[in-house]
Amino acid sequence: MSILIAALMLGVVIIVHEFGHFILAKTNGIVVEEFSVGMGPRLISTVKGGTRYSLKAIPFGGSCMMRGEDGEETGEGTFNSKSVWRRISVIAAGPVFNFILAFFGAMIIISIIGYDPPQVLHVAEGSPEDEAGLQEGDLITEFDGENIYLGRDLDTKLMLEGMPDREITVKFERDGKEQEISYTPKKQFRYMLGFTYYETEEQPEISTVTMGGVLEKAGLKAGDYIYAINGQKISTGIELKKYFDEHPLSEESLTLTYLRDGLEYDVEVTPEAADYVERGFVYNLGRVKTSPLGVLKYSGLEVRYWIRTTLKSFKMLFTGKIGLDSLSGPVGVVNVIGDAYEESKSEGSLITWLTMLNLMIFISANLGVMNLLPLPALDGGRLVFLLIEAVRGKPVNREAEGMVHFAGLLLLMALLLFVTFRDIKNLF
Repeated sequence: MSILIAALMLGVVIIVHEFGHFILAKTNGIVVEEFSVGMGPRLISTVKGGTRYSLKAIPFGGSCMMRGEDGEETGEGTFNSKSVWRRISVIAAGPVFNFILAFFGAMIIISIIGYDPPQVLHVAEGSPEDEAGLQEGDLITEFDGENIYLGRDLDTKLMLEGMPDREITVKFERDGKEQEISYTPKKQFRYMLGFTYYETEEQPEISTVTMGGVLEKAGLKAGDYIYAINGQKISTGIELKKYFDEHPLSEESLTLTYLRDGLEYDVEVTPEAADYVERGFVYNLGRVKTSPLGVLKYSGLEVRYWIRTTLKSFKMLFTGKIGLDSLSGPVGVVNVIGDAYEESKSEGSLITWLTMLNLMIFISANLGVMNLLPLPALDGGRLVFLLIEAVRGKPVNREAEGMVHFAGLLLLMALLLFVTFRDIKNLF
């Protein structure tokens, strides 16, 4: 069932992307020779209105093949016979339609369960934040130069970048008025494993794993459950906090037992010493309902969140802060969808389908951003050549452009094979 849902979800995202190219091509009088879902040999095919519509064997990928798209042909109905701005609109439509799909998905979720306001829930007494004047109930609007609209905006920023160890500025709303404070967070030397967890009466679930931290290197991830430490069983998040209070981490290794998909695993980890910058306040990640206009506003901000998160992740990948092992191919994506489906089933059908919809929003926004990257063979790479043509007033040598895109396609296929092989290996 989970594989079927994953295939359906990816199919919808791909169809919407290719439909964006398709509808703009048709609107601009470009002949679409084939519109296909999937790759490989055709399973079902029909011709209507001069376009062949195909369903292919491999349920990943798709295409919208336009007449003269990759050649010199400039006759009637060809891609190159249209103005450069019409061609730009056709190429950009695929990613744009992915963002539109993400927006409508966000509308459904926010209409049902609301959005997550970045509200301060608690400020530690005597902390730098407390002394600077931050109070419970304040609504954070800017943190260290970055606009904050959702609780997850702040959560992702802190997870990817950590708390700064210098003076920072925080802007917030209190009683409808914007205020601003500046302070230097408290820093202390301590040993860490690099994870956070929920301090509840439930089995302690890992909420985040620090990139490059001890637990990430050991293979743990968000959603795993801590079961025991050095053989001592841990039943709740509160018990886990008590354990760490009574057994402060040191340079000594410890055996961590964790649960994943109902299976028990043991791993030996050694805490790392570092200067830890404390965050002296707790912020909201829970959802609250909003008005119909609020649904529209926060649906747009939801899409913005996923776009920015994807861009930040790509930046960290290109700068070497995270490795290629953080990438997932189609097999990895299907596995993630399957895990999310199995884990959410116990919460009821509504939560299950909202979880699936949220994943589709993420995948659709991710695909839109990825295709806009200025890399050969992607929509973004083609847009670069079209924008150069718009500035120069004449096209780049089409043969040279074709060679660049072909080389880019080979590299992308090699990367796809690499991540697919690794994803399959990780299944066993």
